[in-house]
Amino acid sequence: MAEVMANPSGSGLRRAMPLLLPAYIWLVIAIFLPLAAMVFFSFMSDMPLPGRTWAFTTGNYAAFFQVGVYSTLLLASLRLGLEVTFWCLVVGFPAAYVLAKVLKGRAREAVFLLVILPFWSNGLVRIFSWTMVLRPNGIIDLGVQSVLPGAPTVDLLFTYPAVIIGLVHSYLPYMILTCYIALQAIDDSLIEAGRSLGANKLTTFRRVVLPLAMPGILTGTIIAMAHALGETAPLLMIGMVAFIVDVPHGPTDPATVLPVQIYLWADSPERAFIEKTSAGIMVLLAFLISMNAIAIFVRRKFERRW
Repeated sequence: MAEVMANPSGSGLRRAMPLLLPAYIWLVIAIFLPLAAMVFFSFMSDMPLPGRTWAFTTGNYAAFFQVGVYSTLLLASLRLGLEVTFWCLVVGFPAAYVLAKVLKGRAREAVFLLVILPFWSNGLVRIFSWTMVLRPNGIIDLGVQSVLPGAPTVDLLFTYPAVIIGLVHSYLPYMILTCYIALQAIDDSLIEAGRSLGANKLTTFRRVVLPLAMPGILTGTIIAMAHALGETAPLLMIGMVAFIVDVPHGPTDPATVLPVQIYLWADSPERAFIEKTSAGIMVLLAFLISMNAIAIFVRRKFERRW
């Protein structure tokens, strides 16, 4: 009894271990073991199979910093993530503000239901539905033709804007929900106090609402950025053709992002691309972790400040 009183945290951990152990075992089997295998393969010159000569090397990683195409892929991935996050914020924050501070009662419940409605369907189904909207003779094209007969055909499928549209549609609800939670926590009396002191609506928003909502904004930024940097399905379904014959030449090319290149490498194991695929996954993972670490640092800085 005296030992338990002396170290209550250790006793609590021992009691909770039977409940935590299944989750940790699953994490080790499903996440850490595959990652360990990819780390091992990424440092190999060839697969360790009978009849093959292999050795440990850092050449797979060096290629990402020496070959210009790979740096283009990284920059294009960063650009895509920033653009998706920007549009999620531009569209999502005003919607969250209206939901938290303008709408009341049943109107708020109805709009909130529309925000979470996309989560009721599979993400691939939502992405595939955009093919019916963006293709020639799709919904947008038919709408334009009905208003402006004889107008040029609107074909956005397999373009860079299609990728932006698909990713923003996928991750916009996350931005709205995180901003809504932060805005909902702001006491209305703080806003009323700012106005009673002579501040106009813009000043009150800039000096009171925006700083207090910043943790929610940065949380949504972390979620949107992390998903957009590592996403592959929208680029394959609505943003690029199924087969890339040429090396990407510019950052506006829908195929010039690292996840797509990893997908193409993984689809060609017969050309000894397993090592490159493993190294590419680890580089992308390090890139994702670094971007999220920056966002988390900024978020905590604002939390301490405000």
